[in-house]
Amino acid sequence: MSARTYSGLFPVAPTPFHEDGTLDLEGQRRVLDCMIDQQVDGICILANYSEQFLVSDDERRQLTELCLEQVAGRVPVMVTCSHFSTRVAADRARHAAEHGAQLIMVMPPYHGASSVVTKIDETAIYEHIARVAEAAGIPVMIQDAPISGVTLSIEFLARLARTLPLVRYFKIEVPGTASKLRKLIEAGGDTIEGPFDGEEAITMMADLDAGATGVMSSALLPDLLRPVYDRHRQGNRQGAMDAYEKVLPLVNYENRQCGLRAAKTVMKEGGVIASDAVRHPLAQIEPQTKAGLLELARAANPLAIRWGK
Repeated sequence: MSARTYSGLFPVAPTPFHEDGTLDLEGQRRVLDCMIDQQVDGICILANYSEQFLVSDDERRQLTELCLEQVAGRVPVMVTCSHFSTRVAADRARHAAEHGAQLIMVMPPYHGASSVVTKIDETAIYEHIARVAEAAGIPVMIQDAPISGVTLSIEFLARLARTLPLVRYFKIEVPGTASKLRKLIEAGGDTIEGPFDGEEAITMMADLDAGATGVMSSALLPDLLRPVYDRHRQGNRQGAMDAYEKVLPLVNYENRQCGLRAAKTVMKEGGVIASDAVRHPLAQIEPQTKAGLLELARAANPLAIRWGK
């Protein structure tokens, strides 16, 4: 077990860009400050919802160092280090740890989910994760998500937790997340130190009921998820459900209509960032979809829509 157990709300920070597609570094600092004001328990950077697949290696290093400097220990920072190459993923993890990251998140190696050539067996996945953990020297979270096209069995995940002391955190965001979380906790016991969910918290109540101790939403509305999480942990399930019902329309709209663009759009509306641009080949939200998002966001009134005004 690590000296500290991480739990609670660990939303993913978006990566703001100027209209010309260059990094908005001042905007990135403001995003992080806004997230801390959202009462988060930690922040995840350079995840898929951060457009990590659209930044260069040099930009990744720059963002890692800037984010860790800006947060300055106010909350723990988790850095996503996923890459098909074990060497690259390990180097990313080492760099993040050297600059103050408290956790690393990594997906199993994948490159073209349907390609026979790049299908990796469990032995290679195990070795990949073990080397990343060794390079980092800090707790590692395994991201189990459909985007990889890799099936991670309950037995395999539990074996990682039993045999790799730094691998005790698991972000489960697959169909039937609650069921998989429940089975993983049963199989791994105390070695499953941090069972988390994701997918913008669209299955948050079911996952908390299943034993999730952490939630990884976007940065759109963690302050509105705070009472859901806190009440559930206090045993007030009905109170948690009441709070969740109020935000579920916005959570659903983000998850099903907007994806990673939602948090940026709301943060631009709220004066956190100057532009909600995403990098090509991603496309901006259609005007009608944006209008629907902002209508729901104004009604729910998360901090992100008013933080900079």
